[in-house]
Amino acid sequence: MEKAKRILFLAQEIEPYVTGTALSSISRNLIPAVQETGREVRTFTPKWGNINERRNQLHEVIRLSGMNLIIDDTDHQLIIKVASINAARIQVYFIDNDDFMKNRLLIADDKGKPYKDNVERAMFFARGSLETVKKLRWVPEVVHCQGFMTSLAPFLIKLAYYDEPSFRESKMVYTPTTDLPANIPLPKNFDGILSYREAGRDALVTLGELNTLEDLNRVGMFMSDGVILNEPNEQYERMAREMGKPVAVLDTENIAAEPTKMYDMLWDEVIKRRPKKDDDDEGFLF
Repeated sequence: MEKAKRILFLAQEIEPYVTGTALSSISRNLIPAVQETGREVRTFTPKWGNINERRNQLHEVIRLSGMNLIIDDTDHQLIIKVASINAARIQVYFIDNDDFMKNRLLIADDKGKPYKDNVERAMFFARGSLETVKKLRWVPEVVHCQGFMTSLAPFLIKLAYYDEPSFRESKMVYTPTTDLPANIPLPKNFDGILSYREAGRDALVTLGELNTLEDLNRVGMFMSDGVILNEPNEQYERMAREMGKPVAVLDTENIAAEPTKMYDMLWDEVIKRRPKKDDDDEGFLF
């Protein structure tokens, strides 16, 4: 089996920058564990408003910042910051923007009122991460998206970035957020937010109605090549299997075991599909 050597993590939350959630703790443990298996890892996360830049020693990467991303006909400036988790030898890239991130939390404000532009924020994070990977000229073999805020990255890679050198052969793995508040409605301009290059709402027609923020998990799973659950969840496991996706559940005793097994399985499928060189043709000119 051919190993996937370069893994891109898009993490909705990661310790020590965000604490107190199951997803941030799992991300903090999983990413270095995967790196310790000999993989080259790069990690992107949103720069939430409660992340203290001075305490965590974030600094802006000028050469990667400054691009404007147009989402539903509105420009938003992309700012890239970076910091290191020294104990784990991991560098983390932060996607920042004054409109979407500054002084703002994940889903809702400090009074519990959900932000109306959560889907725009998810699209901005996904596009900002993918555009930065392109600038870095890095080619991940697997992109592992963790949390609903990353759910549109597989959608974009499959439909808008499919011919980009960085993502032409990338396989996608999605980990859903299983504790999202119920009944947070998707915005009326959902179709406009999704429209980018060849990507659009019509690609999701087989999913039926998409009404709430929870449905972004369905989008993430549908557009990915495999699903990894952080804990057993009958609803999401059944949903993924009905979509024909391979499913794995993290083993807390050996947290990297199931993910790396899936990464390698998916990448091996890519290798097997590549045309084989005909040794008999070598040395002939046409």
